[in-house]
Amino acid sequence: MRRTATAAVLRTYGAPLQLEQVSVPDLRPDEVLVRIRGVGICHTDLTAAAGGVPIPVPAVLGHEGAGVVTEVGTAVTRLAVGDAVVLGFDSCRQCRNCTRGRPAYCARFAGLNYGGTRSDGTTVLQDANGRALHGNWFGQSSFSSLAVVTERNAVRLPCDVPVALAGPLGCGLATGAGTVLRVLRPEPDSSIVVFGLGAVGMAAIMAARIAECTTIIGIDPNRRRHDLARELGATEVVSPDEHDDLGRHLRRLTGGGADFAVEAVGTESVVRQALSSLGSPGVCATLGLQAGRNPITVDQTHLLGGRTLTGVIEGDTDPHRFLPELADLWRDGRFPVEKLVRTFDFTKLDDALDAVRSGEVVKAVLTFDN
Repeated sequence: MRRTATAAVLRTYGAPLQLEQVSVPDLRPDEVLVRIRGVGICHTDLTAAAGGVPIPVPAVLGHEGAGVVTEVGTAVTRLAVGDAVVLGFDSCRQCRNCTRGRPAYCARFAGLNYGGTRSDGTTVLQDANGRALHGNWFGQSSFSSLAVVTERNAVRLPCDVPVALAGPLGCGLATGAGTVLRVLRPEPDSSIVVFGLGAVGMAAIMAARIAECTTIIGIDPNRRRHDLARELGATEVVSPDEHDDLGRHLRRLTGGGADFAVEAVGTESVVRQALSSLGSPGVCATLGLQAGRNPITVDQTHLLGGRTLTGVIEGDTDPHRFLPELADLWRDGRFPVEKLVRTFDFTKLDDALDAVRSGEVVKAVLTFDN
């Protein structure tokens, strides 16, 4: 039995997404059909739409989805029709990294999340003319009113979590919070500097407050985000263009250098600034995704001083363990996702994309009237 959905289709890299009617074929035994209630727009979606991530076109993007299970395959055991779920990245759950609790570094990560098809080469979406559309983007392609996922990347939500706002937990917010709470693990009274106050950076700010850091400095040229960063936990917010030597200024603010830095931009200049902001020793986590290869150079003397530069994907977390923890933190008022979000009806996709590209909103969430 084929089902129809409305999806935002990328036909050509760099071209506007087009709302189209698509069809979803019968589920495989391990698959789950989710009616999407809300999906966040992530910077990675924009990078992919511009051709910076190698998903083949035509394709349906979207990887911060949340919704309600409407159908399950015959081999599915942990989810049932009616369950509210948030969708994370996909992983095989069988390789060495997956079995030791690090699915963000799954040996099959690229194929499962960027390949555009199932492992046998078939697709989960077709256009109105019956032609294949590449999907499975981060295991979901949730810029669609229906998404085909698996138990591997669908996490049941507590009943009191707003489904329409939960999607960003699955990627951007988990990346920022996971980097702080699972990778850096700052001790109370630590100092931390966060470069880039998008959703990832704001999540890192909130996580630093949860970790009881006493000095939390946010860096962003968009002054419209400074007050929100302070509300979420930043003790100081700095515009980088106001300082000729930003690293020196940050070392003064932190009494000799920060213990930790989170770099959520990905450009060479910002990575170097983040390293320069550290004390000795100190750790900088770089998270920002740039299109294609992104070579950078760093000053080796920064590293000789006991400093570490480490890269992090998806917060180095297991969605099945970490996303329920974020939901609990939201319930306790310690991770107020709603303060980051502005919702847009899915039919207003272009308005939402414009707001994201301009920096007008921290996290745009597309909602479905279904």
